[in-house]
Amino acid sequence: MSDGERKIAVEEVEQVTAPPKARVEDAEAANEKLERKRDYLEGFLSAQPTAEKPSEPGGSTYDAIIDALKEIYDPEIPVNIYELGLIYGVDVSDDGHAVVTMTLTTPHCPVAESMPAEVELRVGAVPGVGDVEVNLVWDPPWDPQKMSDEAKLELGML
Repeated sequence: MSDGERKIAVEEVEQVTAPPKARVEDAEAANEKLERKRDYLEGFLSAQPTAEKPSEPGGSTYDAIIDALKEIYDPEIPVNIYELGLIYGVDVSDDGHAVVTMTLTTPHCPVAESMPAEVELRVGAVPGVGDVEVNLVWDPPWDPQKMSDEAKLELGML
């Protein structure tokens, strides 16, 4: 036999033993099953809702910051900067420090100097926000795929 050939072993059998069948005695009793469900429901129903953190998504401060960002419009495009996908991240600490990471459509944007200042001003005016830090980044670069469907619809891209 050469190196490239393999030999397959074949075994012939007369019969194969069948696997054991399930028996009714082996099944869980109905009352045991019901007890387990009751335990689960008691734990579920006794659980208390967790308190909303204002600084997390869905919290009042975080949502107010997003609403403030949606009021800032790009002067050349009739869509707000949030829907345009210019906001890469919003982080809010429990003590009210907000960090907004954003970009612009191009580095040569006419509002490159004023837009971050406007974002800082608008976010700083949100109740519950103390300090605001705006980080202007160019990586990853903005592209039209970052826009929301609403923005694409507004601009006739959908």
